[in-house]
Amino acid sequence: MRIGVDLGGTKIEGIILSNDGSIAEKIRMDTPSEQYEATLDAICDIVNKLQANSPSRLSVGVGTPGALSEPSELMKNCNSICLNGKPFKHDIESLLGYEIRMENDANCFALSESRFGVGANSYTVFGVILGTGAGGSIVINKKLLTGPNNIVGEWGHNSIPVSVRSLIGNDRDCYCGRSNCIETVLSSYGLKQTYFEQEGQHLETIEIARRAEQGNSNAEECIQRYCQQLARCLATVINIVDPELIVLGGGLSNIPELYRAVPDFLKEFVFTDVIQTRLSRPAFGDASGARGAACLWSR
Repeated sequence: MRIGVDLGGTKIEGIILSNDGSIAEKIRMDTPSEQYEATLDAICDIVNKLQANSPSRLSVGVGTPGALSEPSELMKNCNSICLNGKPFKHDIESLLGYEIRMENDANCFALSESRFGVGANSYTVFGVILGTGAGGSIVINKKLLTGPNNIVGEWGHNSIPVSVRSLIGNDRDCYCGRSNCIETVLSSYGLKQTYFEQEGQHLETIEIARRAEQGNSNAEECIQRYCQQLARCLATVINIVDPELIVLGGGLSNIPELYRAVPDFLKEFVFTDVIQTRLSRPAFGDASGARGAACLWSR
């Protein structure tokens, strides 16, 4: 049995993962908004509560919205910017009193789905996070593809394709300091901004999706535009990686229209006559990130 913690932009989830892949216990709480010390305390509180119910100390893996910079092991590339430049892993280990393993949340998500979920029978899996940010990860034969910069799959900070630029209004600034990153279009902020450009009204993503499902034409148009944007960005990944499976995670992955519309929109932009790559929702929903974090000790 192992502990996995998923630090998201809006929630922190901790689980005990049994050896058979089932969840023995789960704790969820809101993420402290841009408060570093409070975030540390929240994670350690979850871990300590989970450890208290185990007769022996369990290994701990943590998924974060960023990556460790080598060799300093300071955090980088976090859209929760209070983490950037901080010794996050070291500080958690100091508070807990033992070693943990830490990985990007998209990597944890993709690892979970490739080992236990919809990617269990797929050799190559591209995992996508569409939520507070837009991240990605590549798993090959059940193992994370890694690189010297710890940024494999970080397509969210590639520039949007030219074909996507025509689908937005003004340039969009990204927290990373650049403009028109894929994240500024495909994150929850991006969808809300697209709706605002279209209708001049601010709505939360869940409300946009709800109205679209109920047949509201303005919301439907916005979701269709988002599907086109997603397809054109995913096409760049398919043309390079050629994965067997793309699995979508994060809050926006719950929009049903993505799985109906995006495969058709892909046809225009992927360099093949017939697209064999499958697009799927995750098997475990929001729990996938914590599952993958628990697997970091067996990767």
